[in-house]
Amino acid sequence: MITSAHNPRVKQAVRLRDHRQRRKEQLILIDGVRELARAITAGVALREVFVCQELCRSEEARRLLENLPSSGGQRFDVTEAVFAKLAFGQRGEGVVGVAEVLRQRLEDIVLPTNPLVAVLEGVEKPGNVGAVLRSADGAGISALVVADPRTDLFNPNVIRASLGTIFSLPVAAAAPGDVLAWLRGCGLQILAARVEGSVSYTEVDYRQPTAIVLGSEAQGLTSLWSGDGVRAIRLPMLGVADSLNVSTAAAVLFYEALRQRT
Repeated sequence: MITSAHNPRVKQAVRLRDHRQRRKEQLILIDGVRELARAITAGVALREVFVCQELCRSEEARRLLENLPSSGGQRFDVTEAVFAKLAFGQRGEGVVGVAEVLRQRLEDIVLPTNPLVAVLEGVEKPGNVGAVLRSADGAGISALVVADPRTDLFNPNVIRASLGTIFSLPVAAAAPGDVLAWLRGCGLQILAARVEGSVSYTEVDYRQPTAIVLGSEAQGLTSLWSGDGVRAIRLPMLGVADSLNVSTAAAVLFYEALRQRT
């Protein structure tokens, strides 16, 4: 039982909230019962799991504790006060894990026969990235690629906002030019969501191998995504706002593709 927040293991885990520390250690934090369970199911290599037994009240939490011995991670029981240092915000489900960073390279992605790929450029808010991942998982997207190495796919808040679906979906991060070249090399039609797009999103055929590219609300997509072989599509905006939140726009486009494909 760890009873002090100054315990070296606890302090090392807390430091993983910082992006630079995660990159240096090649470790990530996974906070939450559902998120940790999905990581284990996906075969993520756990190093440590901190457990506050008093907070593990749900049936889901109890099932997770039963599966921990087979996860490979070393278990450390902690007090509620120590767990408060490890958990994020007011969320206290009783488990926080430390895991090895997953590979995020384009060359590691194996696409199915008729893929539907999502691409995000310049989307750095963890909540938005996580919400897009959740929609991508629900709509059966083949892979999600971040065309901006600055975006931290395994920020703890991305994991949390995705409800752990990030562990069930192939993901990668690379420079925008490399992503565009990879999409073309895979033979995908490229659809770029733009406010000034010339074609309505419902007038496009998503039944062929396709990539859907979205940018941030503030900046939109760069000029890279307006070249040859890139088709600009738009969502109708009938009010005073000119765009939707990127995660909402992504969900609309993903499910239109799913509708056509099924």
